[in-house]
Amino acid sequence: MLFPRRSDPVLEAVLLNTSGGLTSGDRFETMAHVGPRTQLTLTTQAAERAYRNDGSFPSRIHSCLTIEAGASLDWLPQETILFNAAALDRSLTINMSTSSRFLMVEPIIFGRTAMGETVHTATLIDRITLHRNEQIIFADRVRLTGDLQAQLNRPAIAGGARAMAAIVLAAPNAATFLNDLRRMLPPESGASLIRDGLLFARILAPDGHGLRQILLPVLRKMRGCDLPKTWMI
Repeated sequence: MLFPRRSDPVLEAVLLNTSGGLTSGDRFETMAHVGPRTQLTLTTQAAERAYRNDGSFPSRIHSCLTIEAGASLDWLPQETILFNAAALDRSLTINMSTSSRFLMVEPIIFGRTAMGETVHTATLIDRITLHRNEQIIFADRVRLTGDLQAQLNRPAIAGGARAMAAIVLAAPNAATFLNDLRRMLPPESGASLIRDGLLFARILAPDGHGLRQILLPVLRKMRGCDLPKTWMI
C-alpha cells in the first residue's frame, strides 16, 4: 500500500497488486476497518486485470470493509478489465452503522476496444452486500458466463455496452444527490433511492474511456472534492 501526502485530515491508501493482474486460482483479499469519527479513502494504483484462465480455478477478489459510528469511507478502485477467457469471482462486503457514510464505485470493462478486444467467452460472478447495524440493506448480484459480448448486446442487459459501473452511496443525506445524479447520467444509465439513506446507480458506456468520462464528474459531485491522483494519471 502507498499513503500519499494530503493537506486535509483524510487518510488515503492506494492498494498495489505487484503481480500486474489476476489469473487461474489467484486470490486477492482486502480488509479495512475505519474507526469511529475517522475518514478513509481507498483506491488502486491502476486498473486491475483479470487474464485468461486455464480452466482450473477462477481468480478471486474478496474485500471486507467495516465502518464504525461517525466514520466515512470512500471505496474508489479503478476499473477491472476482463480479458477473453477470464474467470473472475469477486465479492465486496460492507458493515456500517447508521451514522457512518460509505461511497463506492466498482467499474468493469469487458475487453479494451482500443486494442480490438472482444470478450466472447468468460465468467464473471460479482457480489456486493451492504449491512447497516448488522442487517442487510442492499445486495447486488451479477453473474455472466459464456459469450459475454452476446449477452451484453441484449437490450435488457447492456444494449451493446462494453463497460459498466455500480455506484452506492449510503449516508444520512443520500437523497439530496438523487436529482443531480440523474441529470448527470446518460439515458442508458439509471439511479434510484433504494431506501432512506441509500442511493444506487448503474452506469453503462460503450467503452472504458466513455465510462470514465461519466464517472469523473459524478464522483466529484458525490464526494464534494476531487478524486485521488491515481485516477488522473
